[in-house]
Amino acid sequence: MVPFSGRRVLAGIAASTLLGTVALASPASASPNNNTVKKLTKAVTVEGVFKHLDKFQAIANANNGTRASGTPGYDASADYVAGLLEKAGYQVSRQQFDFAYFEEFGSSFAQVAPNPTTYADGVDYELMSYSGAGVAEAEVVPVDLALTPPRDSSSGCEASDFAGVDVAGKIALMQRGTCAFGDKAANAEAAGAAGAIIMNQGNGTPEANADRYDLYAGTLGAPVGIPTVAVSYDTGAQFAAAAGLVLRIEADTTSEIRSTENVIAQTRQGRTDNVVMAGAHLDSVPDGSGYNDNGTGSAGLLEVALQMAKVKPNNAVRFAWWGAEEAGLIGSQYYVDSLTEKQVEDIALYLNFDMIGSPNYVFGVYDGDDSAQEGSGPGPEGSAQIEKVFEEFFASRKLPTVPADFSGRSDYGGFIDVGIPAGGLFTGAEGLKTAEEAALFGGLAGEAYDPCYHQACDSLTPVADGADAALYRALGKEYKLKGNVNVFALDVNADAVATAVLTFAYDTSAVNGVPGKTPGKGKGKDKGKPHGHKHGHKHAR
Repeated sequence: MVPFSGRRVLAGIAASTLLGTVALASPASASPNNNTVKKLTKAVTVEGVFKHLDKFQAIANANNGTRASGTPGYDASADYVAGLLEKAGYQVSRQQFDFAYFEEFGSSFAQVAPNPTTYADGVDYELMSYSGAGVAEAEVVPVDLALTPPRDSSSGCEASDFAGVDVAGKIALMQRGTCAFGDKAANAEAAGAAGAIIMNQGNGTPEANADRYDLYAGTLGAPVGIPTVAVSYDTGAQFAAAAGLVLRIEADTTSEIRSTENVIAQTRQGRTDNVVMAGAHLDSVPDGSGYNDNGTGSAGLLEVALQMAKVKPNNAVRFAWWGAEEAGLIGSQYYVDSLTEKQVEDIALYLNFDMIGSPNYVFGVYDGDDSAQEGSGPGPEGSAQIEKVFEEFFASRKLPTVPADFSGRSDYGGFIDVGIPAGGLFTGAEGLKTAEEAALFGGLAGEAYDPCYHQACDSLTPVADGADAALYRALGKEYKLKGNVNVFALDVNADAVATAVLTFAYDTSAVNGVPGKTPGKGKGKDKGKPHGHKHGHKHAR
């Protein structure tokens, strides 16, 4: 799941594409036709799901501990998923696309003269995503700063801002405002700067507009060749006023365009003008194997697909394993952007499964009808009916649920934006479990749903990989855990995935009135509240 902000995480934008289809192998040996919810949920076992999870972990172990898009670990994960689906008889395609890959390994920032000072990462400065690697130690040159209120800054937005300003071989000090950070850094690089600093804008008042004064995390949006950091407005203003200021920026990063792919598998039977889609992102962050995020969603969806391979649905079912989700939902957005208007209309609904086994879990169901009245509002028309199917499943097990907001942090975002009804499951990420939730689900109030979210310890061996040993002992007393996954939560949610997918594979009438839909005529665009989801995890301007 994409974070709101973070360090050392993948970030990206889609670029060019190649689209290929893999030849299909012969169908796998016959397995039971799991054509009812009772049969399918019996066939989908937590042991079967863990078989795939453990394979993902083994792949990461063999590939520098990661399955991030753009790495061999992701490629091997895609090969594993696609290979099983081909053997099961699905129509499998592998949609390739380029994206901007970024990984930060370390950085430093210091004043060399007149007063040597070392600045703290995350306190005094932030290295910007897509910063170039290297060392810039040089005089600081302000570029078109607007330090007098209202501070309407366009600093660095135009090449002309650098005319008459000697930044060659120096560090350009620019101010937030008007254009994207990437434009400012690229213009500074083109003018010959060795490095760049982008201070916050300082518009409004510190009390009412703290976000325009404080230190911030920013993204350049695409690779830039010079080290670039963000600082607060006050720090930038101090730099601008300091005579003879020499600073040193050191960045150890990988920032480049790489290729990755989505894996798509579709049933050979069922209406192709009323497709039921279900997806999970296959990539981890660079720092870890992604045992929970999103090994759980990927493995659960894979086991459901394999166990229903002999089903002959009324509606075609299209399963998707997305690449570069941790880069900012790139794979799923690329897929949606590649669809024609008719292809969009022919998708009945989309189900999303991102983190379904968090160790300190809740049973979160995406709030299609916005009954919680929090966050982004309802999904497109039909989303409430998807939510109801999940809620009825949990009620049949006498299990509680909580509403999960369509916050824009996972792969449903692109589908919602074009009016496709959406729903799904979520057991929690870095947020803290409330006392009320602990009363419903057990576990530890005041602790993260996933204490290893986006860390190396999101693995089969969390404590050995850096998790808080005392915390995981306490969680182990509350729950049965396997690695960084709650066995009960994953077991139940795998059945919930199976129930929803099979239910809609046969009948989407609750969502869009099918049967009875005229072939090729879709539900139209979103009639509900508009969504303005932000698919990045850091500020871009």
